Amino acid sequence: MLISTAHAQTAAAADPTGGFMQLLPIILMFIVLYFLMIRPQMKRTKDHKALVEALAKGDEVVTGGGIAGRITKVGENFIAIEVATAVEIQVQKQAVTLLLPKGTLKAL
Repeated sequence: MLISTAHAQTAAAADPTGGFMQLLPIILMFIVLYFLMIRPQMKRTKDHKALVEALAKGDEVVTGGGIAGRITKVGENFIAIEVATAVEIQVQKQAVTLLLPKGTLKAL
């Protein structure tokens, strides 16, 4: 009984890189996960935040629900979008997903 324990201890001491080699696949999986999922999501979040901060009166936008219109008022958290003549709706700034080129709404 004591001999098998002593034998197991000497075998582990003889192979010091065994622990690292077992962790290497897990470490590689986390690296791949970071570059395929986490990093692109952080970039999209950063781009959307820049878009929302740059919104100004007169910009033509599309919301997450697909409503297209022209910004008439910009508040701290909400914006007013004119979707038709004399028809304005209030939406959160975060709801804007796309900034359209000027004159796009006239073509619709």
